Amino acid sequence: MELGEVYITRGIDAAIQESLVFGLEVWQAFQRYLHMDWGDLCQEDLDQNVRALVNGERILALYATSRGRIYIITEWDRSVTTILFTDEY
Repeated sequence: MELGEVYITRGIDAAIQESLVFGLEVWQAFQRYLHMDWGDLCQEDLDQNVRALVNGERILALYATSRGRIYIITEWDRSVTTILFTDEY
């Protein structure tokens, strides 16, 4: 899967700086994402991701962490992947 440039938001960066545990959780979530494990999405969103791989649409994943839920989103053109807290969306 093509990811483009990978970015984290300021909120994610600050939380990683405060907690090695959270940093590890983000890394584990990213590894899951790379293996097309989209985390805690509903079936409709999981199905949408499968279609997105074929149709070139945005890919979204959701993971629970000790600091709250995070999204990993790859844009439709595969130019950028961003890791962010759900309230930063």
